[in-house]
Amino acid sequence: MDSNHKQPKTLQDAVVFYSNPDNALAYMVLLRWPDGVVVCPGCGRNDVVFLHNQRKWQCKSVHPKRQFSAKVGTIFEDSPIALEKWIVAVWMLSNCRNGVSSYEIARAIGVTQKSAWFMMHRIRLGLQSKDGGKLGGGPHSKVEVDESFIGGKARNMHKSRRDRMTSYGNKTAVLGMLERGGKVKATVIGKRIGNQMQQIVRENVVSGTWLMTDEFMGYKGLANDYTHLVINHLDSYVRGNVHTNGLENFWSLLKRGIGGTYVAVEPFHLFRYVDEQAFRFNNRKDGDRLVSDSERFDIAMSQIAGKRLTYAELTSKVGETEPF
Repeated sequence: MDSNHKQPKTLQDAVVFYSNPDNALAYMVLLRWPDGVVVCPGCGRNDVVFLHNQRKWQCKSVHPKRQFSAKVGTIFEDSPIALEKWIVAVWMLSNCRNGVSSYEIARAIGVTQKSAWFMMHRIRLGLQSKDGGKLGGGPHSKVEVDESFIGGKARNMHKSRRDRMTSYGNKTAVLGMLERGGKVKATVIGKRIGNQMQQIVRENVVSGTWLMTDEFMGYKGLANDYTHLVINHLDSYVRGNVHTNGLENFWSLLKRGIGGTYVAVEPFHLFRYVDEQAFRFNNRKDGDRLVSDSERFDIAMSQIAGKRLTYAELTSKVGETEPF
């Protein structure tokens, strides 16, 4: 990366800076090999040769795929779309509060809408949290648990779409868990089934934590493992410190993105959009400090390695040609 340039702080800066292929490649090298030593992903040799004309490296050992690029082993692998376009797409998706449509991405970076749609789902895979830890556990930790229903009204749908959704119902349930002052975890559950919801809560929240829920009977039984406090929304939405307003904020952001930006989301893709919004929500602040766009972009890019999503996996249409 050119030492005369500072890291971009805005989308406009990012477009200008990463339009230089050298800057885009240097950023990826720094991300993949922080010590500056490029290692062959096939055999592990660290004395590979850089091919300037192809912007690739070649391993000195003879083996399959001895030539490799900085995209190998990331969500960008096997994509002929230029790295500088991928980076701008990651910046936009990780920082646009209400999401960004594939049509806008397509116009911004100069690809087809179908390619942009595939790119965005690969980026959403990269945004999935790597944090497998549980919420709560501290002496004063409080976790809000609430569910919401995502989906349009059946009477507003085209008949073909309405027929496809009969197996899911008109709306899909999503269960959310938010640690106050911490992170949110959200899981698509399809239907609101108490036993399933309680199992997910126990898998993701440390036993003994103060748990805030509404009056839904499916939560009955959590008091055996948690300090379970209930707010009856028929009476009020806040009683002292007992409420689920933090999660209501998350649901508002999620529904605003799905209803306003993406418009129509198939139930079997919904979890990817939930992951996208959870990433932005969880990385909006660092303590009391707001996280900048460039910092959020760096966090997103730090999660792209070791993940792969093919077009066949995304569409469940084996044999269909990828859009690029």
